[in-house]
Amino acid sequence: MEIVSGKYVISSATYKQCPPAEGPEYAFIGRSNVGKSSLINMITNQHNLAKTSGTPGKTQLINHFEIISKNKKKWYLVDLPGYGYATVSQKARRNWGNMIESYIRLRENLVCLFVLIDSRHSPQAIDLEFINQLGEWQIPFVLVFTKADKNKPGATDRNVKSFLAALSENWEEPPPNFVTSAVKKNGRKELLDYIGSLNSSFTKL
Repeated sequence: MEIVSGKYVISSATYKQCPPAEGPEYAFIGRSNVGKSSLINMITNQHNLAKTSGTPGKTQLINHFEIISKNKKKWYLVDLPGYGYATVSQKARRNWGNMIESYIRLRENLVCLFVLIDSRHSPQAIDLEFINQLGEWQIPFVLVFTKADKNKPGATDRNVKSFLAALSENWEEPPPNFVTSAVKKNGRKELLDYIGSLNSSFTKL
């Protein structure tokens, strides 16, 4: 699948403020500072579509981007606030949690959730807990391992295998997973092809 254009649409404080549920929607989420904005920019081939920051917790709203594919198919990419560490109050973190859960569980046209995992690290409890929660909610999701270019040779493969092994304690089969680098654009084609395959089977609400 090729992308012709991508543009920012709106930032919403609650799922009820999101645009009308008209087309297939794919949301990206991960621990703070996992490289989410950089990945979104890499996928869409635009340098500044999603605002990048070195400050964890910068994304605080549900950000919608309208994407047009070469086949004229319109779909939405959604940048969700990160979970985990951020220099904000506990009340703000609770509000983010409620906003994220409501969107994930109630957004009618959410086709798939892309959960970003930092490939530089061994399995983190907060990621595993979030994924297990998605299982309880029965939310379709895939794993996207980020920042592969920042690892020494072999480290990415070891960390991915270790994460999937930890996940197997609660899951019979691992979800689809992709290894990416926003710098080298690794995984871009695979992610777009996967989204394209889901787009083709999307039924209008």
